[in-house]
Amino acid sequence: MAMKEGLIGRKRGMTQVFGDDGNVIQVTVVEAGPCTVVGIRTTPEDGYDALQIGFEPARKNVTKAMAGHYKKAGVEKPMRFLREVRLQKTENVAAYQVGQQLTVELFTPGELVDVVGVSKGKGFQGGVKRHNWSGGDQSHGSMFHRAPGSIGASSDPSRVFPGHKLPGRMGGDRRTILNLPVVRVIPEQNLILIRGAVPGHTGSLVMVRKSVKQTKAQQQKGKEAK
Repeated sequence: MAMKEGLIGRKRGMTQVFGDDGNVIQVTVVEAGPCTVVGIRTTPEDGYDALQIGFEPARKNVTKAMAGHYKKAGVEKPMRFLREVRLQKTENVAAYQVGQQLTVELFTPGELVDVVGVSKGKGFQGGVKRHNWSGGDQSHGSMFHRAPGSIGASSDPSRVFPGHKLPGRMGGDRRTILNLPVVRVIPEQNLILIRGAVPGHTGSLVMVRKSVKQTKAQQQKGKEAK
């Protein structure tokens, strides 16, 4: 059951494991799911095929409208997070049912996934940190070290062009890391070990989905692995 987008989860931190060849692999541990199918969108009724999935029990009471929505779906406890995930064109939406549980068994070791998350917020930062400026001379008497300096001409065009890089708020942006290999899947603990780093701080919400932008070489390698 291949989905364009997979499971909602939480980043639990990073560690390292040993591969089959004995080399150390740096991995991010993601606790993904179990996610409950709360709603189904179909092309005849909604114009597209998708699943509405929920993650984690709600911490407080929900509105009557949402309570009725969960009751109709047969979900005993309201969910804290709801997301819609589109299905691939080759996927049959009839294969899913409202109330169905989706677990990390959707993924297999060796396949490529995309991870969507919100990067760590770093507050207001200068241009050297935010845009990797080189800065001025650090020698005594330079009088110019980390300041922005000139940002445009004077009389012509008498303005600063939009989008000019300047100090400002850094981080806290939605980011997607593509084509990260799945190293291990631990269904008993709802864990996925993904090679490399993913956006966000420990405990932040992430979406793990099957890769949508693979090169021809990656597609061929995946077919050979199967």
